[in-house]
Amino acid sequence: MNFARDVVDATPPQQLALVELRRDGGRREWRFGEVADGSARLAGTLARHGVGRGDVVMTLIGNRPEWVMAMVACFRLGAVVLPCNEQLRAKDLALRLATARPKLILADERNRAELEAAQADGDDVEVLLVPDDALWSAEAGAGEPAPAVELDPTDPAIVIFTSGTSGEPKAVVHGQRYLTGQAIQAEHWLDARPGDLVWCTAASGWSKSARNVFVAPWIRGAAALLHDDRFDPADRLDLLERERVDVLCMAPTEYRVIAKRATLRPLPSLRGAVAAGEALNPEVLSAWHEVSGIWIRDGYGQTETGQTTANAPGEPAVPGSMGRPLPGVRLTVDDGELVLDPASVPTFFLGYLGEPPRALDEPWHTGDRVVVHEDGRLFFEGRTDDVIISAGYRIGPFEVESALVAHPAVAEAAVVAAPDDERGSIVRAVVVLRDGYAAGEALARELQDHVKATTAPYKYPRRVDFADELPKTTSGKIRRAQLRAS
Repeated sequence: MNFARDVVDATPPQQLALVELRRDGGRREWRFGEVADGSARLAGTLARHGVGRGDVVMTLIGNRPEWVMAMVACFRLGAVVLPCNEQLRAKDLALRLATARPKLILADERNRAELEAAQADGDDVEVLLVPDDALWSAEAGAGEPAPAVELDPTDPAIVIFTSGTSGEPKAVVHGQRYLTGQAIQAEHWLDARPGDLVWCTAASGWSKSARNVFVAPWIRGAAALLHDDRFDPADRLDLLERERVDVLCMAPTEYRVIAKRATLRPLPSLRGAVAAGEALNPEVLSAWHEVSGIWIRDGYGQTETGQTTANAPGEPAVPGSMGRPLPGVRLTVDDGELVLDPASVPTFFLGYLGEPPRALDEPWHTGDRVVVHEDGRLFFEGRTDDVIISAGYRIGPFEVESALVAHPAVAEAAVVAAPDDERGSIVRAVVVLRDGYAAGEALARELQDHVKATTAPYKYPRRVDFADELPKTTSGKIRRAQLRAS
């Protein structure tokens, strides 16, 4: 198998592949022939720089054709692509560099400073900056196209980092089967169809973006919309209408914010809308359905597993439900925890980088608590660990706590989830100060800015509380449940 050959090269060259909307207002349509030729030439460029089968290539590019080209070029060579989110800071990037040890980095010029800071104390890795048409354009001087290599289902394809729970984020390695395995959710959840325009708004670097921005749509013969700009509720509706988007995939928070801050209106071209990451509240589902006639269909998956459940197309969405298992996927509930059979999941990961491969005959405990209703629908109840789910992001408390205690004012810190109308939950920090520092709004803002500068900004505590001490067990562990309840 090879996704570049079997999907990109095999699609008629004049068929629409990408619609690019740039930050400067520019628009361009890309055909599959252009993507096939450009990614093949970029693969040739990567090969000239020493990248071969099994080598890791890091990307630090937004939702732009350059990122898609880089992904497909790696698939073509059999290289392992590590897509990174542009919100990552030097500390985050340094961890990924040290863990994955990439052979080469493809980065947007706007991320150069953060990347250079990440490499300041480590081995320099060669960086190719984009945009640079010479990387893949024959007219600009790119080299000869590289052929697609033959790959096995268990050959590594993608590395995606988790949020981290009690420690640093872990590097999840997915095989080539992860790409072709998207066909199930693409049909039974995303519901992309030939000729559709699909817009998945997830930023490059997240597991949902790696599978739903272009991989799943292309498998189904649909085109992908790329919009490299910040989220704006009114602008989002305008683009959906103007570009005549058929299928929309957004985070639940984006649906909530649009329903609350923008004026919903009929969207005649929109046939389907999906969400994942957290449950949507009934008011938002009803608001979208009342105006557009569309039910936003929830689904469930993890970085390690890919999509495993869905509210199926053609059925009304049930508030709070993440649907039923996808066809062929075997799920059980063990003492309230969702457990799956890895052998039944075509997108199950190979293992964590640096650890032994995962066995397919051992049950996978998701760490998510669910209940099953009589009709087989699953309802998410919470995590068995301390991961915080905010606006669809899974945030491990360890990284935020580590950033906080690095500030000279902080003696101890504990991070938990706090409820929020728009984001579902927000990160709340409870801080014990060192002698000589006084609690107050100014210090709280300083700590928030410190976390934003130390790690990805979406992780920062939107609420900072000060305490004389943290509640602990007799063995010294923080009582997070007590903090969540306070």
